[in-house]
Amino acid sequence: MKDLKIAVVGLGAVGKEMLSTLEKSNLPISEIVPLVRRNEGRIIQFRGKGYKAKKISEGVFKGIDIALFSAGAEASRTLAPIAAKEGAVVIDNSSAFRMDPDVPLVVPEVNPQAAQKHQGIIANPNCSTIQMVVALKPLHDLFRIKRIIVSTYQAVSGTGLAAIEELNEQTKAFAEDKEMPVNVYPYQIAFNALPHIDDFLDNGYSKEEMKMHNETRKIFEDNTVRVSATTVRVPVVRCHSEAVNIETEKPLPEVAEIKEILAKAPGVKIMDDPENNVYPLAVDCAGKYDVYVGRIRKDFTIENGLNMWVVADNLLKGAALNAVQIAELIAEKNWLKGGKDNALDCAEVRRNIC
Repeated sequence: MKDLKIAVVGLGAVGKEMLSTLEKSNLPISEIVPLVRRNEGRIIQFRGKGYKAKKISEGVFKGIDIALFSAGAEASRTLAPIAAKEGAVVIDNSSAFRMDPDVPLVVPEVNPQAAQKHQGIIANPNCSTIQMVVALKPLHDLFRIKRIIVSTYQAVSGTGLAAIEELNEQTKAFAEDKEMPVNVYPYQIAFNALPHIDDFLDNGYSKEEMKMHNETRKIFEDNTVRVSATTVRVPVVRCHSEAVNIETEKPLPEVAEIKEILAKAPGVKIMDDPENNVYPLAVDCAGKYDVYVGRIRKDFTIENGLNMWVVADNLLKGAALNAVQIAELIAEKNWLKGGKDNALDCAEVRRNIC
């Protein structure tokens, strides 16, 4: 694997996690190029060296091997094609290209083969979708999932640094019996739950909810899977939690065997001993790389039904880590230019996933 020159576009909550995750990765990185639209000049420390943040301009992506984008959909739509044209492989964390039929939507534990088809841009899925498909793909492969009903409990860090700060300010104001500042969300988020993530659509669902439906089908390469989601913002700083119910076409084995199947799946950790109060919690999963699954139980109200509780760090596996894993995958497989015709051994890739 050759030494890589990697750009990180956007230095918000996810961008900072991208840098931290890259620093811990095994990628041979010769240079990091932090890129921002404003406030250039600050020094970013990476593996013992200081790198000055540069302002994005024409030509800045020349010589870059991989560009990790976390600057929002509007910026990505403008800048990602420029970066790809200048020779970089873009791994974009926004919603800009996720449903573009010419752009792979990749979770390395689930559909690594999709990455080799890139034409310069690879999309990182939505955070809530990523953790769900990591937990469900092993079951879909064996029993074919027909329908998914999911309710999410999503951390404020998914909105960005301003939301984290506002939650902290509201909590402090509550403790001091002062009026809470409300700017980021329509209502206070402290001590509350908002069933409102992203804009609402004509069908009554939010964009976030429809992302889970559409992205899951694309990642699974199966348009027969139906996903009905209710996405909720809760006063948690980081880690999304999800209550997931599935209905499968084939009969499901006993819960003990399902646990064994998931325990062997890449990127999944089982935490399931409710009698001893063992189940995934956001406070325990923060900073962890894996997707944690617990409360696994048969749904006695339908045939071939299963319930589970899924928790993962939305800034890591839901964003930065998944992007870095994609970078590791394409670098290891020499797919930096894309469009390779060589066959992919998916099982081998999954075994070697970070």
